[in-house]
Amino acid sequence: MPELVGFVVPGMVGVDEACLGAAELESVFARVAGRFSRVDLRWRMRDYVRGLLAPVERKNGWQLAEYAGHRGPAGFQHLLNGSTWDADALRDDVQHYVAERFGRSGGD
Repeated sequence: MPELVGFVVPGMVGVDEACLGAAELESVFARVAGRFSRVDLRWRMRDYVRGLLAPVERKNGWQLAEYAGHRGPAGFQHLLNGSTWDADALRDDVQHYVAERFGRSGGD
């Protein structure tokens, strides 16, 4: 079962998307989109991550779905529990992105 462990940087829960910059977030989404075989899964992943970063009081399926404008959490549940994608490859993509974008030479 795929998990988003390592996908969201610890300490960023509750950070408004505007703080990160919409263009920056879109860049990350573009980089990892190919890890999801279907367009609907890409959109769900995007909505799910946006919900995790949003100032949503509780980060449960129903509230994240409501924030994203979905009728219920079934789409997110399918993304996390029923669809096939490589969580390790997704993590690696995000890790490379963060290192390229925010890393300093010498690993400081």
